[in-house]
Amino acid sequence: QVQLVETGGGLVQAGGSLRLSCAASGRAFSPYGMGWFRQAPGKEREFVAAISWNGGRTYYADSVKGRFTISRDSAKNTMYLQMNNLKPEDTAVYYCAGRQSIVDVTNPLKYDYWGQGTQVTVSS
Repeated sequence: QVQLVETGGGLVQAGGSLRLSCAASGRAFSPYGMGWFRQAPGKEREFVAAISWNGGRTYYADSVKGRFTISRDSAKNTMYLQMNNLKPEDTAVYYCAGRQSIVDVTNPLKYDYWGQGTQVTVSS
């Protein structure tokens, strides 16, 4: 069984930066890819970024392109999300997730396991 634990959330002023981490554990951890999603109060969970675990190919939502960077350290089974120039609309609970599917990286239904989430709050 795979477990994912997110850390690094917090409160930051607009224009600031945060770095989220997602540490994976479990002998079954061998994803095709991993991703970050976020969910604001009253809104649906939305795709933020994804990365293929072996090749490192990256994908981003238009709303974060140029501001966020996804990366992974395969040796540490850890994924990161560097978030720069944060905006109040980035406020949400951020979740990391892993998938075995090779298609539709933006669809949360294609992900097989999830972390518990970490709160990111950006003040104006």
